[in-house]
Amino acid sequence: MGRKFSFEVNRTSTAPPEALFEREADGPRWAEWGKPLIVQARWKRPGPGVGAVREVGLWPVLIREETVEYEPGRKHVYTFFGANPIKDYRAEVVCTPTTDGGTHLRWTGSFTEPVKGSGPIVAAGLERVIRLFSGKLVKAAEKGR
Repeated sequence: MGRKFSFEVNRTSTAPPEALFEREADGPRWAEWGKPLIVQARWKRPGPGVGAVREVGLWPVLIREETVEYEPGRKHVYTFFGANPIKDYRAEVVCTPTTDGGTHLRWTGSFTEPVKGSGPIVAAGLERVIRLFSGKLVKAAEKGR
């Protein structure tokens, strides 16, 4: 079995937690704020909530993510659904209210190294992608999109 790797991205937003959570946990809404990487977004299995599967990306590259934990307005945990080269991927998005009415966003991920020696590169790539998406998410929530 390969080594475990993880990453963490933190952001602060002036938007309330619900505004960020609604956009991140709702599969179809990714197409509103995730461009240019996310052009297509839909429910593969209806959601939101535990067991929902969202499909996001740009055809022919669509990533399927299954919700495994769901606390409305606060926490969304998902894993990759179906065939995927990244083993045991698990991501957690937590929206915590700040004292000024905004949000502290914490987006973490972990996975098992798919090929020996690939872990640091995969972790860096995933962290960059989540950093990009979290920035887009914050911006969209603050603008009300």
